[in-house]
Amino acid sequence: MKNFIEQNFSVVYCYKVFFDKDIFNFNNSVFVNIFKNIDEFELKKVIFFIDDGVVNSNLDIVEKIVNYCNYYNRYILLKTMPIILKGGEFIKNDFKFNNYIYEIINFNNICRHSFVVAVGGGSLLDSVGFSVATAHRGIRLIRIPTTVLSQNDSGVGVKNGINYFFKKNFIGTFAPPYCVINDSDFLLTLSNRDWFSGISEAIKVSLIKDSEFFYFIRNNVDKLLKRDIDTMCKIVHRCAELHINHIGKGDPFEFGSSRPLDFGHWAAHKLESLTNGRLIHGEAVAIGICLDSTYSYVVGLLDEKSLKIIVQIFLDLKFLIFIDELNDDEKINSLIFGIQEFQEHLGGKLNVMMLSDIGIGVNVNNIDCELFFKTISVLKSLCL
Repeated sequence: MKNFIEQNFSVVYCYKVFFDKDIFNFNNSVFVNIFKNIDEFELKKVIFFIDDGVVNSNLDIVEKIVNYCNYYNRYILLKTMPIILKGGEFIKNDFKFNNYIYEIINFNNICRHSFVVAVGGGSLLDSVGFSVATAHRGIRLIRIPTTVLSQNDSGVGVKNGINYFFKKNFIGTFAPPYCVINDSDFLLTLSNRDWFSGISEAIKVSLIKDSEFFYFIRNNVDKLLKRDIDTMCKIVHRCAELHINHIGKGDPFEFGSSRPLDFGHWAAHKLESLTNGRLIHGEAVAIGICLDSTYSYVVGLLDEKSLKIIVQIFLDLKFLIFIDELNDDEKINSLIFGIQEFQEHLGGKLNVMMLSDIGIGVNVNNIDCELFFKTISVLKSLCL
């Protein structure tokens, strides 16, 4: 008789990412079809959490959601008026918001067969997603990302998390959403800052996976500067497609130590804290990408011409890629310590994505911290 019993099983996850616009118009059936297509008979209980930034930029959004749900009340039971929450990194830094979300779920008798709909930027999706994934061990979550960054990156993935111990996403879960709806109309209401910052994540995934996509972005900089929505929709769609393909074919729950989609992020996460939130995520990612691309050049992985092309696309898009903190040796040492925190977050051996060419990422297991002072000096020279 064996002295152990081994359990081995797999779970199949399937979710769709929809691309549409004006989804809470009565004539648009994308949202209601989610409930119509469920092979269950009971009316589905639904609650909404909405980013206050979305409400401020779309003054009729709450009314539209309520009217839409009432119009389709044969399928949707709106349990309470949509709940408005503070958006931005602020919501990820205080667990009181998660407790409040739990209270709303509990008070409205939301169960595992009910739905929570999160409407907002990546930070709100992260915080609500964490609470929803841990209430009743997981409630069905519909994500409606409203920023460029969340539509092309975080909103379509399987992760969520909140910050703790001053560390980015220290607490979180892997929890695939029930579905994701990207409504391009929300992008029209973004500030210029939010419009552009999300492009950094598109550049990131293009640099490590798809050179053709990178050059598409580069060739359409002028249209992006003019806020051409058709061009942005193409970028969001391709970027989301690359993320979804990576998740499905790779290591979705990150049991290994390789996380290619975190290219540029070890530095970005640290820069967000070093600047006390002065940099928003996409802006920090832009600097992080330029730092890792420059390091790739310094150690002989990437040629100088490619490095200059990468840095120039960020400059053309009006990103600030060299900040005062990079002139401060104490801040630089703190930034370099971010490599250790990044390894701790992933577990296992150090595994950082660098570049050998535009469109080709390469994992490295050793970072020469002394060379980062040279890296910063080289990057500074490219910005002059």
